[in-house]
Amino acid sequence: MSKPILVANWKNHPSSLAEVTFLLKGLSANKLVYKKLSLFVAPPLTYLDLVKEKALGYAKLASQDISLTHKTTTGAVTVDILKSFGVKLAIIGHSERRALGETSEQVREKVKLALRSGITPLVCIGELSHDQDGEHFEFLRKEIKLSLAGLNKSNASKLSLAYEPVWAIGKRTQDAIEPIDLSQTVIFIKKVLTDMFGRKVAESIPILYGGSVETNNAKILIRETGIRGFLVGHASLNAKSFKEIAQALISK
Repeated sequence: MSKPILVANWKNHPSSLAEVTFLLKGLSANKLVYKKLSLFVAPPLTYLDLVKEKALGYAKLASQDISLTHKTTTGAVTVDILKSFGVKLAIIGHSERRALGETSEQVREKVKLALRSGITPLVCIGELSHDQDGEHFEFLRKEIKLSLAGLNKSNASKLSLAYEPVWAIGKRTQDAIEPIDLSQTVIFIKKVLTDMFGRKVAESIPILYGGSVETNNAKILIRETGIRGFLVGHASLNAKSFKEIAQALISK
């Protein structure tokens, strides 16, 4: 069994180099824990070099997005630039990017570009709302199929998925997803993937969970739900909390 996967999405934080240095010092104090995982850190682009320098040996670099353009375009950061920093994984289709208007068709093109460039796509999917009748599953099915359309089995086996239900993001842990709901959703996602790529490929694709992952629910969410790790937002900015989430993955 491969190592559990933990992805720290720092979003637009910390707000200064001094704060980044402090956070990395806290993370480095627990590097023996992180070496038991496949840990990726996705900082703001301006901190890539510092994270690469300070987290070398226990974490790999990730990007929060990739640009579709290879051309000289003001403000764009191409995959070539990301690769030059050593980026190994790219978060694609995050709910916050989709909320800004990014479509599943654009996500699909970014996935293909990442794969061609040798960067692992972490493709984010998730319904806007949860209903008792299960209609949200059809939303998920459509999002998965559109985001991964046109991939062959070989390419599909190289990606990862992050299930991040939009309705659960930013909630208190007691109001977030229940393990039984997460387990059922993972089963559904694997069925959709099986229909698209076959069972062998579907089983090889790691499914992570993101959405109000905290120290007090990480352990229960990882147990018997079928997920292989977490995509963590604000809790990844606290070295102590992040270590406890990592320990929950290791001891599942």
